[in-house]
Amino acid sequence: MRVIHVAPTSFGGAGLYGGGERYPLELARALAREIECELVIFGSWARRAREPSGLWVRTLPTHGLVRGHPAHPRGPGLFSALGDADVVHAHHLRARPSRLAALVTRIRKRRAVVTDHGLQGGDWAGLLPRLFDRFLVVSEYSARELGAPPGRTRVIYGGADPERFAPDPTVQREGVLFVGRLTPHKGVDRLIAALPPGAHLRISGSAGHDQRPPECDYPLLLRQLAAGRDIAFLGAVADDDLPALYRSAAVLVLPSVTRTCYGRAMRVSELLGLVALEAMASGTPVICSRVGGLPEVSEDGTTGYLVTPGDVDGLRERLAEVLSGASLAAQLGKNARERVREHFTWRACAERCLAAYSELTAW
Repeated sequence: MRVIHVAPTSFGGAGLYGGGERYPLELARALAREIECELVIFGSWARRAREPSGLWVRTLPTHGLVRGHPAHPRGPGLFSALGDADVVHAHHLRARPSRLAALVTRIRKRRAVVTDHGLQGGDWAGLLPRLFDRFLVVSEYSARELGAPPGRTRVIYGGADPERFAPDPTVQREGVLFVGRLTPHKGVDRLIAALPPGAHLRISGSAGHDQRPPECDYPLLLRQLAAGRDIAFLGAVADDDLPALYRSAAVLVLPSVTRTCYGRAMRVSELLGLVALEAMASGTPVICSRVGGLPEVSEDGTTGYLVTPGDVDGLRERLAEVLSGASLAAQLGKNARERVREHFTWRACAERCLAAYSELTAW
């Protein structure tokens, strides 16, 4: 079986640091250990290289972006890059490369599947979803939000590498950690307000690429709120440095909100939460908002805590509980790692994915 994944941009320094970019890369890497697999992305120049995992990564040159959005790159070469794939696996249903890949695959009478990561937009008056044979969604919540047809939908979730993201008993854990994009719906302003007296907070992330006023001023607002507090802004931490960051934190917080500090209601938030999984694999307790797919990942009172979105007092109470109880934090972290090892490794995700592919290639 030959499978080609298509994603609009790469993960990392040459692309974006986000779950929607990391997910295709990590899943394709896990699949490449079992089948012939290639990841097609878009970037500044043409390139094709093979990773140690066996995954081929092909970069197609970008000749501009539709409406300036990185999910909609223009560029030739996609038709030929899909080659003789048995299955084309697109990421971001509404991304321009995904739409083109689905059309090409349908013309060639091959199979097409899609994993959506929350990109908003039109669906060609209902035609776009019909081009895909399977919807391989990252959570039950994602399936509901997408309106994916139940008969063609399989939940494959996502994962973390428990070997790369692992606790180190020699490292002293301290303080609170946030990892993610500094956009209003992430609720970092609520986290700053909820920080217990004397607690240290590290914030890792950079501003969103598509924010307009006043949302584009959110990072500045956060720095103003943090003035005089024990809060460090780390910027976008290199991927290689993430494991050490997770394992040195006493607790990770994902305080996502359903309504931002600017009054904007968020219809879709946190389809899964790869950051939560990576922290959990590292043996770090996670406190997160009860939104989106996060309750499918985190078990309240077992791997950490779930709090009401925007509830500053409730978040502060849970933070104080974890930070002041070393034995509690250790047990939550141990439970969190076990949950990832049992249900949310990339290998397990790849196995669920392969089962869905096999349904199609058996036709």
